[in-house]
Amino acid sequence: MRIDVSHDVFQLAQVFTISRGSRTEAKVLSAVITDGDARGWGECVPYARYDETLESVTAQIEALPDVLTRQALYDLLPAGAARNAVDCALWDLEAKRLGKRVWELAGLAAPGPEITAYTLSLASPEAMQAQAAQNAHRPLLKIKLGTPDDMPRLEVVRAGAPKARIIVDANEGWSAEVYADLAPHLVRLGVELVEQPLPAGEDDALIGMERPVPVCADESCHDRDSLPGLKGKYDVVNIKLDKTGGLTEALALRDAALADGYGVMVGCMVGSSLAMAPATLVAQGAAVVDLDGPLLLAEDRDTPLIFDDAGVHPPRAELWG
Repeated sequence: MRIDVSHDVFQLAQVFTISRGSRTEAKVLSAVITDGDARGWGECVPYARYDETLESVTAQIEALPDVLTRQALYDLLPAGAARNAVDCALWDLEAKRLGKRVWELAGLAAPGPEITAYTLSLASPEAMQAQAAQNAHRPLLKIKLGTPDDMPRLEVVRAGAPKARIIVDANEGWSAEVYADLAPHLVRLGVELVEQPLPAGEDDALIGMERPVPVCADESCHDRDSLPGLKGKYDVVNIKLDKTGGLTEALALRDAALADGYGVMVGCMVGSSLAMAPATLVAQGAAVVDLDGPLLLAEDRDTPLIFDDAGVHPPRAELWG
């Protein structure tokens, strides 16, 4: 068994901005595991918010032993980007060895397409209204917010896309006071979900606050160990494979969150179709799906995921799984 790591760069179709900054390209890491004639691969997006870099994640993967199983991987790497790329590559490798699809190996029903959100980048109200109007035909829009002056943005996005369902993502950018002021307007404008309104380290302020719109934990929820700390604060958890450390833990987190009474959202970092492919299995039946990463790119993998009016489709075997 051999693990090879490469750094890949995908140009974005346009500048992508959230409350923490802007980017023009997606820098990802690909892990390829070869065992005899079989080959599996996975992709991760090292995230500075979690103190990850391409170099640090590469070092984690290159330090792994030559013989590896998904079970052993749990003991060798923590939840995060490195474990995600390797876990997904191991799933793909096993599927290729056995000539089966990953959902069969995982005991899941055959997946189908799921409607995905399309993300509008944080910008001036005028620019965001133009983005909304351009994408008003999409059934679900996600608005990147996270400043003290987001009310005009909310108003113009709703005006630009009057029929679309809307969710918002503050990326930890609001204070408790800003969130409390905006909450009734979220209801008025038909917003269905708000992601991570407060910084993860300050979200105790949500305890006892009214939540007229469901509040989703993103930066506050990584894996199953996060769930006890979410009580009384959140209604929904956002499952991202780069946070859980792979498909294995993502499926386990989904089941545990549902058992604890949380709604489930399945999200992504900005990556290629290879990164989204395993997440489409977790997304089956989720309350909200946000796997639009490839739609934000100017270029993608060979045999990319199919996006159409039915949503994002599961991967073809040539891509993954």
